[in-house]
Amino acid sequence: MFGINTAMFVVELVTGMLAGSVSLVADSLDMLGDALAYGLSLYVVRRSAHWKARSALVKGAIMAALGLATLGQAAYKISFPNPPSFEAMGLMGLAALAANAVCLGLLWHHRSDDINMASVWTCSRNDIVANASVLVAAACVWFWRVGWPDITIGVALAMFVLRSTFRVLRRARSELRAAALVPQRF
Repeated sequence: MFGINTAMFVVELVTGMLAGSVSLVADSLDMLGDALAYGLSLYVVRRSAHWKARSALVKGAIMAALGLATLGQAAYKISFPNPPSFEAMGLMGLAALAANAVCLGLLWHHRSDDINMASVWTCSRNDIVANASVLVAAACVWFWRVGWPDITIGVALAMFVLRSTFRVLRRARSELRAAALVPQRF
């Protein structure tokens, strides 16, 4: 999953930048966040609840930063509007959807194991929604030949990521408080 998301981040970011698509760049940044989240999750999988909660805090911070970066790009595109390439958006949206469906399938049985796996599963679920949204944006850009659907979907994806971020951070803080009451195991 780490490799899938890392590769998709690079491909989707380059495609998004070349296509001028806020929604593709937003989705690529979410892929980067997931790659980092998977890496952290692998690091803490056999560690204590305290380590897992701290990992979830880091993942939440990454998700927040990426959501805010996407809002910044959307503001730029509003100031300098130019319709993105709907063809690139559609093709990359389909490729990202396939990649994320594989990751979600691999995580399905572990989504409730602990906070670490729950936060990773949340990231993967968000990706499926984001990919479907990119496809909707591509269709709307094709139909109307304007960039507003891409910007709108990009902002909506950023808000979706930020909403999930607050849930992850809230649960991580709760787990950290609970872990503080238990002796640490390294």
